Amino acid sequence: MKVRIKYQKAGSFKLIGHLDTMRYYQKAVRRAGLDIAYSQGFSPHQLMTFAAPLALGVTSEGEYFDAEFHSLPCREEFLRRINAQMVEGMEVKDIVLLGEHAKNSMSIVAASDYLITLKDRGIPGLEDRREKLLAAAGTLLEKDTIEVMKKTKHKEGVENIRDGIYKLYRQEQMIYMLLATGSAYNLKPELVVEALCGEAGCAYDVHDYQVHRLETYMRNEEGSLVSLLESGTRLP
Repeated sequence: MKVRIKYQKAGSFKLIGHLDTMRYYQKAVRRAGLDIAYSQGFSPHQLMTFAAPLALGVTSEGEYFDAEFHSLPCREEFLRRINAQMVEGMEVKDIVLLGEHAKNSMSIVAASDYLITLKDRGIPGLEDRREKLLAAAGTLLEKDTIEVMKKTKHKEGVENIRDGIYKLYRQEQMIYMLLATGSAYNLKPELVVEALCGEAGCAYDVHDYQVHRLETYMRNEEGSLVSLLESGTRLP
């Protein structure tokens, strides 16, 4: 039985990396006494795959992993049992049953949306800086090209990120952005914040901003962005 599980990662868990998050859920499933399936071979492991790993320091209410179980309780009992193993900052929000030939969540991720907040950490001229950034969020997409310096393990160079930004606007005192995510093209929100700082004429420091992921999306048959939960059916 293939399932897709939605969870949130908040609080101090934003400082826990992806591999440790995977281990956390492997242990939680085992402690909850759920009938998860294991791989065959010399070193069996739980059949569990995660979608679109979060960067360190980012919080989220729209994280997902797929898993296979030999049997499952009802939805309410599943959530009760696994959430009894959670600690503050982690919570399983929902579960859906996938079809036999459903693609794994990692391969179908197409976009994610985020809220960006400027932290109050003794920044000189905080309110003036916030207003400049919020104003820049309304004008940045008017440009044909948005170039930033992108660094990877193997290279460094200027990249035009304009096509990876689907939406960008002010939302009260925060900045909302919907960005390309996945294997085809993955745009980190930090790069967009850096571009906003350049547009606003502000210095960029990654530690000045809190990034919060709202949801992770795939494309349906019509090509529209929908939640990863849309590919499954609700457990009874």
